[in-house]
Amino acid sequence: MKIYLATDHAGFAFKEKIKAFLQEESFDVVDCGAFFYDKHDDYPDFISIASEKVAEHSGSFGIVFGKSGAGECMVANKIKGIRAFLGVSEKNVQLARQHNDANVLSLGSEIVSEERALGLVKLFLQTPFSNEERHVRRIEKIRKIEGL
Repeated sequence: MKIYLATDHAGFAFKEKIKAFLQEESFDVVDCGAFFYDKHDDYPDFISIASEKVAEHSGSFGIVFGKSGAGECMVANKIKGIRAFLGVSEKNVQLARQHNDANVLSLGSEIVSEERALGLVKLFLQTPFSNEERHVRRIEKIRKIEGL
């Protein structure tokens, strides 16, 4: 499973810790930046790259980071084929995967602790889409709105 990561300065330390964890777990990780801490960088520059990669590679996932995770989620959702959400709890991660087949998890370094973030990442990657007809139907409606 290929996992694309992206962040700006506010989530940089978070991304580096999650990246190390994912690599230790033998995931195929692609870092789309930021590659060093720069307090003047802009999250859309990196988040859009990771999201485009997820959209291009079926079955892949993205994890994006920022201070709140909200702006990062907004950018990711501008890319056709992306269903990004802000991860804040175990239940919201499970439901986003099971019901929405979410493919990008956004995490805020000021919203969740590092320990909680690791747990949410694990849950995100382990929770399958339910494939229930009602959820498939709703995702197809999203795809129509996107023009896919």
